[in-house]
Amino acid sequence: MRSFRKNSWTICPVRGNWVLPNLGGILPQASSSPVNFTLQPGMSGVTNTMNISTRLLLILSLVLFPLSGCATRVESHEEPSHHESEKESHTEAHDEAEHPEHRVVVTSPLKKDVVSTREYVCQIHSCQHIEVRTLDEGYLQEIHIKEGQRVKKGELMFKILPILYEAKFDTEVAEANRIQIEYDNAASLNQKGIVSPQELAIKKAELAKAKAKVKLAEAELNFCELKAPFDGIVDRQRHQLGSLVEVDDILTTLSDNSVMWVYFNVPEARYLEYQSKDNSGIQIELKLANGNLFPQPGEIGAIEADFNNTTGNIAFRADFNNPDGLLRNGQTGTILIHSTLKNVIVIPQRATFEILARRYAYVVDKDDVVHQRDITVLSEQDDIFVISDGLKEGEKIIFEGIRQVRDGDKIDYEFVEPQKILDNLKNHAE
Repeated sequence: MRSFRKNSWTICPVRGNWVLPNLGGILPQASSSPVNFTLQPGMSGVTNTMNISTRLLLILSLVLFPLSGCATRVESHEEPSHHESEKESHTEAHDEAEHPEHRVVVTSPLKKDVVSTREYVCQIHSCQHIEVRTLDEGYLQEIHIKEGQRVKKGELMFKILPILYEAKFDTEVAEANRIQIEYDNAASLNQKGIVSPQELAIKKAELAKAKAKVKLAEAELNFCELKAPFDGIVDRQRHQLGSLVEVDDILTTLSDNSVMWVYFNVPEARYLEYQSKDNSGIQIELKLANGNLFPQPGEIGAIEADFNNTTGNIAFRADFNNPDGLLRNGQTGTILIHSTLKNVIVIPQRATFEILARRYAYVVDKDDVVHQRDITVLSEQDDIFVISDGLKEGEKIIFEGIRQVRDGDKIDYEFVEPQKILDNLKNHAE
């Protein structure tokens, strides 16, 4: 017999049973925790020759081994403590206190006159804007204007060196004077019967031709002097004094800003609406890039002949007087067209909600039952919608508490007069 040292065995679960290593025993599973036991020094035995009675004793001892400690630990782990339960209850009560259910406020659509405003991005142009180009080639001899200067009609702006044109003009004038002398001499001889009438007529035609050449030379000479064709503002100079310029070179541009033409694109539906009604009551304003309104009112000056087939728009032109010269060619802004809509249905924006690009409102019937209804918005103001279809005057709609109700709910509510609601609107739709 061989003595055993201090050893330890662990019982492990195998398919619902416990296995005792080195003992070959299989025990019914009673717990999910391993069970250890130890042979104290002095115990002896041979692993392969342990007698049957010893094995049975060990098996019975292990089957009856108390496992209450594990169950206690599991229960203590799964059941929350009293302190945690109190904490959760306190949190739920706090959340309910922080987020109380809002009251449901109901109002009615209101029929009234509304000023509708449509906005269009625009481009601002001078009523006259031209390029000042050269008509002859030569050296730029004189510049009589400065960039940004205001000029009057007929004022001299540029002068090109005129030596060749002056010489040509002098030559043609001299030739015309010579032919004039010949014609006067022929006329005198014709009175004496020396020169026939036919010869006198030929001299007269030569004189007319010579005078025409003088006018042509004078015109070419005048091409060297560029004068302002109208009152306006000079733009940037493209050439400096002494520059050699060619025919058709741009020297500067000139803008008449007394009246500004403002162009903006209008969709086809708005164009048809404009043409189908009396537009005498509309007001047109111009909002500048800094958000300020231009002080002068505008009016529709023209509508282009053709639609743009790519965008489906047509260009309108609004004319604005510009007495202070604030507007310049090339500016941008926004056109505001105000028109009065008579006896239309209006509701607060907060009384509506949007689903998949469609606008809805909750209508309360005579039994206080909520119904979701599709509405059509004709125009949008700062805090209200003008409704063209879907609601009638006198119906009840939910103003506050939209998120608390569903279609078909029966509700308790507080009714507020629509005019009082509209007088205190500050928020848009949810």
